[in-house]
Amino acid sequence: MDTLGFLAHGFAQALTPQNLMFAFIGSVLGTLVGVLPGIGPTSGIAILLPLTGFLPPAPAIIMLAAIYYGAMYGGSTTAILVNIPGEVASVVTTLDGYQMARQGRAGPALAIAAISSFVAGTLGLVGLTFFAPPLADVALRIGPPEYFGLVVLAFSVVVSLSGPSLVKGLSAAALGALVALIGLDPMSGVRRFAFGTATLLSGVDFIAVIIGLFAVTEVLVGVEEAVGAVSLAPLGKLMPRWDELKACVGTMLRATGVGFFLGLLPGCTPGAISFISYDIEKRVSKTPERFGHGAIEGVAAPEGANNATTSGGFVPLFALGIPATPALAVLLSGLMIYGLQPGPLLFEKQPLFVWTVIASMYIGNVMLLILNLPLVGLWARMVRIPYAVMAPLILIFSVLGAYSVRNSFFDVAMALVFGVLGYLMVKLAYPTPPLVLALILTPMLESALRQSLNMAHGSASIFVTRPIAILFIGLGIALTVWTLLSRRRR
Repeated sequence: MDTLGFLAHGFAQALTPQNLMFAFIGSVLGTLVGVLPGIGPTSGIAILLPLTGFLPPAPAIIMLAAIYYGAMYGGSTTAILVNIPGEVASVVTTLDGYQMARQGRAGPALAIAAISSFVAGTLGLVGLTFFAPPLADVALRIGPPEYFGLVVLAFSVVVSLSGPSLVKGLSAAALGALVALIGLDPMSGVRRFAFGTATLLSGVDFIAVIIGLFAVTEVLVGVEEAVGAVSLAPLGKLMPRWDELKACVGTMLRATGVGFFLGLLPGCTPGAISFISYDIEKRVSKTPERFGHGAIEGVAAPEGANNATTSGGFVPLFALGIPATPALAVLLSGLMIYGLQPGPLLFEKQPLFVWTVIASMYIGNVMLLILNLPLVGLWARMVRIPYAVMAPLILIFSVLGAYSVRNSFFDVAMALVFGVLGYLMVKLAYPTPPLVLALILTPMLESALRQSLNMAHGSASIFVTRPIAILFIGLGIALTVWTLLSRRRR
């Protein structure tokens, strides 16, 4: 049976009342998980994983998968409305989405986020459907040297995210890299920057840092200003103008390509991919100075990329049994609970199951669009809530989110520490995106570098002799030089 025949059988199963119900439940829960700061898709799937033991395999995995891609939709809501990313991949959305809300255009920002997510998610599923085997083969050939080159390429984004002062941007990135190195060495187990305390051996949790830098900082800045900047902003129309939709068509297509293909690579997180997509869109724009000040393409690019990433991540998961993200690693454990071993044999031995899940993802994307677009007005009305009410709620959810990841009060303390640090960075005009990007990429860079050197017995020549690795490194250097020259001309 060909691909279309398998997909048709998958739709027949996915459209049964039971599977439709669990796709809807997963979509709603995923959206809520994305909206609530600190929880994220990984925690959401992990929390509900024990419940799947009472369900047959198909509806259970359909629900868990819907939570994963639904969280990518929901994460943009608070990022746009109150400058608090609901999950890591929505950090970049705050750069332009929040500025649009401050300009009274929260409605168009939320709408384009939902539309871009739907378009990129659906196109990514088309790629998953028709190109999974060959793309999985390509991803399998990517080794540590290629990952190192890819991360070097991703680090070139730091320069363009540094704002007016390159020194301040690089300083923020250095701080992010330093925080990422705290804990146990991943290869030797040696303690690093733990200062004799067992608490720091597990490192500083990324979610706690994000909550502090965005949620707590936002509360501190809002309290100082004594006004709710978001609540005073006029709403404007609830849908983008036709010319804005036209301008975002190319953005959505580019974001789909970036998100899907980089999503194939294990360890290439949606957060890092969103940064890359945003940077590419800024580079190809004829008016890059609009980015960071309310450019609608700056919302469409990261939201499209992180949803295409979710589709791309299912290619190595189903075809090779390799989870590309922590959330998919939890989903992999769900498959293992049911005795379903992901890999090439999964398509041969359990074709109906695989294609039912894939078909349900098409349906789930439509459900999420229906859930999000009509509710744009409801989400936008959140900006009318008085800041005196919003600030305590933000802090309560932030503390709960920081605590829930590892059930640790230390993470709550770290969120508060980075909240104060974020406030000082705002006052001193230090950009936070380079810090976040370095925090994401540094562990990947370190692991890829050391694994590559081990493969080559300590010789750095491996990065020159591997064509894909040297290509990525060369592109990273070229983009950095190009950005520096562009800054100099401006």
